[in-house]
Amino acid sequence: MQDQQLIQQVTAKAQSWLRAGYDEATQAAVRAMLEADDKTELIEAFYKDLEFGTGGLRGIMGAGSNRMNIYTVGAATQGLANYMKQAFGHLDQIKVVVGHDVRNNSRLFAETVANIFSANGFKVYLFEGPRPTPEVSYAIRLLGCQSGVNITASHNPKEYNGYKAYWDDGAQVVSPHDVNIIDHVNRIGDVSEIKFEGNPNLIEIIGEDIDSQYIEQIHTLSLSPEVDKRHHDLKIVYTPIHGVGRDIVPRSINRWGFDNIIHVPEQDVMSGDFPTVDSPNPENRSAMEMAIAKAEEVQADIALASDPDADRISVVFKNNKGEYDLVNGNQIQLIFHYYLITRNAELGRLDRDNDYIVKTIVTSETIARIAKAQGIKMYDCYTGFKWIASVMRELEGTSARYLGGGEESYGFLPEDFVRDKDSVSSIPLMCEIAAWAKDRGQTMNDMLIELYMTYGYSKERGISVVRPGKSGADEIVAMMKCFRENPPKEIAGSPVVLVKDFLTLEQNDLAAGQVTKIDMPATSNVLQYYTADGSKVSIRPSGTEPKIKFYIEVHDKLDAPENYDAKNLWADAKIDRIVADLGI
Repeated sequence: MQDQQLIQQVTAKAQSWLRAGYDEATQAAVRAMLEADDKTELIEAFYKDLEFGTGGLRGIMGAGSNRMNIYTVGAATQGLANYMKQAFGHLDQIKVVVGHDVRNNSRLFAETVANIFSANGFKVYLFEGPRPTPEVSYAIRLLGCQSGVNITASHNPKEYNGYKAYWDDGAQVVSPHDVNIIDHVNRIGDVSEIKFEGNPNLIEIIGEDIDSQYIEQIHTLSLSPEVDKRHHDLKIVYTPIHGVGRDIVPRSINRWGFDNIIHVPEQDVMSGDFPTVDSPNPENRSAMEMAIAKAEEVQADIALASDPDADRISVVFKNNKGEYDLVNGNQIQLIFHYYLITRNAELGRLDRDNDYIVKTIVTSETIARIAKAQGIKMYDCYTGFKWIASVMRELEGTSARYLGGGEESYGFLPEDFVRDKDSVSSIPLMCEIAAWAKDRGQTMNDMLIELYMTYGYSKERGISVVRPGKSGADEIVAMMKCFRENPPKEIAGSPVVLVKDFLTLEQNDLAAGQVTKIDMPATSNVLQYYTADGSKVSIRPSGTEPKIKFYIEVHDKLDAPENYDAKNLWADAKIDRIVADLGI
């Protein structure tokens, strides 16, 4: 039986949406939920308000306070505008950028955001059509804006949409601004407080002018232009998975000198319905099947994809058996960091006193080994590119030089003129890496094996346990509580020697019997267990989706290329044991 007190609460909240100020279609949808015998949909739509997580707002589209619609988008925007007036009230003109992806309702939401900002007296630069998420970040910095909003739900299923808020450095909003914005949003007690009627005189449409500058600046990242020319006919399969990368990513690849781009025609259709995939997530092999089939057909050197808002990258190349294989997110990070550090060293550009890279705490520790071996600084930060950007912001204006940063969830940023993960730059860079390897007589797989032999072998696996709705949210809370209060004493036969709790910012060195503080800029609901044999397990609830994530990493030595496949089998078996021990 559903909780009657909860039903009473959501009923009262839903009834407030039947007042003047809400459109007829919204009120009809709310009435239908109120009148239904099964109150599940009503509960899911109203049991909470959408809140800013690691990526801003994200939720299923529909009527309700826990849904993406013009009212939740409107309240977020009005709250953001109110806070910006406080933060930037000394300026003669507050300026913002607004962009969106290809999802259903994205243009509607973007125009709603632009109207509200302009109604508040802000100068608004509104993209003429769908654009990559990183281009919004780029435009904020280029145009000297104080904030920006991109309407996108990244790689989520088609039912979702989202709202990413950026600050004046082009990075996603972090503390204290995120908390302050939510506070201002919560102060809006009535829909009548949202200024929906825009001022068209304050809205400027932008597009190609920004695109061309963006692409030109990305091309300055090339470290091997002569190699690119020699291998201009590199066989590159690319798919945007129905998203915004369709036009701009091939343009970016072409600008680096590669002219043999092979498309997946069915997925060049820009559509919020994502008709060829169940979910447009390039992390999943199912979303990449058509690209893999095309790579096999043409015998491509490399196959690449961007997700629907073109911030994430997926990579496919042949394995030891000659089969096209999906490279995992940690391997993508390893390849990028290995190339950027190695190539800069070859060119005599590596400044070991000032160059640095960034990774997240759940990303492979092999990256730390590469940085240590090469004598450059590596920063660890929380999951989410806003934290990578936070490190960049702290070091901006100093002698430190950013080489690259990324996270295991298929996002990488090789430039400092954008402050979010960027496939428009990462994809041509990965093409250059493939050309560089080929120029050295290697396949991409050969290069990856060489990396493991030099810096140590590792294998990682991410597992997401999905628990949707309020009951799922409660279950995730209970799971984290259990892991926190009952940490495992050993994992896969190896003793747990270190426990890190980023909610309390304490780490417990079990071998030394010593508890010390963790130096991080904020707390985060993340647990990590380290074992005596080098394994690492990280556990965290997602900030944007109804799931709890487990990140498992194992390490060993790789002494010969011919042992690579056997080492992978060993690692898979060990990870299976860890999964069993964790009970997931």
